[in-house]
Amino acid sequence: MSKPLVKPGSPRSAVVTGAGRGIGRAIAVELMGRGYDVVVTDVDGAAAEQTALEIGAALGLVLDVTDPEANRDVAARACEIAPLGAWVCNAGVGIDGELTALSISQVRTMVDVNVLGVMWGVRAAADTFRGQAVGGVKGGEIGILASLSSHAPVPGLSVYAATKAAVLSLATSVAAELRGDKIGVHAVCPDGTDTAMVDGFDVDGGAREALAAGVMLTPAHVARELVDMFGTRRVYRTLPAWRGVLGRIGTLSPAGFMYADPMMRRLGARRLKKAGAR
Repeated sequence: MSKPLVKPGSPRSAVVTGAGRGIGRAIAVELMGRGYDVVVTDVDGAAAEQTALEIGAALGLVLDVTDPEANRDVAARACEIAPLGAWVCNAGVGIDGELTALSISQVRTMVDVNVLGVMWGVRAAADTFRGQAVGGVKGGEIGILASLSSHAPVPGLSVYAATKAAVLSLATSVAAELRGDKIGVHAVCPDGTDTAMVDGFDVDGGAREALAAGVMLTPAHVARELVDMFGTRRVYRTLPAWRGVLGRIGTLSPAGFMYADPMMRRLGARRLKKAGAR
């Protein structure tokens, strides 16, 4: 059993973005189990409020992560409950399709939410942690949802993969920038996860085949692995680790990956057919 991060009698608040469902909701539940007073946020305000009510979180708020000031406003609301102790940038958008097939709006949405949304959340959290240090409340934890696609070529998810590679790079750099402030930065890079976003991918598309060739994780598993890094010096973790190794090999040898990719997709297609998904 994981030990609580917040000492009894010393509550800290936590903000989770995109927590109306899926991995974000699971992270909110995990943080509550570790002693945090959690603020559930989502671009769908009604979903945030409903989730907060169902899991017993402190508050549910609407948040458009692409708005820098909105992130700061949420941080201030969390501090009204208790000093901020954690901020998890979970909100993300995944649209499958090749780069040349995606609309300009689809590309911009993924970049705005998946990259800029994370940057604005990290800035709001870091500034809040630093401000609290003046009053004697030091440090905090920042979590970032990256993806296994951060490590490897992913045909059919090229824009999504690029945004996740960007935030993984961001996490590793910002972890060094904030280390002196006792602010931990941690990213998790999961394989396909059983969420509504993945369910929305084209069942006949290459992205679903690639995911089916790997390991389908549960939101609770991803949430636990991310929060387990809080309070440690570990910057990122790939789930499962062996898929991360294969991904890095693909990055080191893109030409070789192009030969292996069709075989993996055929494996995924067979799995989907066996599962009755196509």
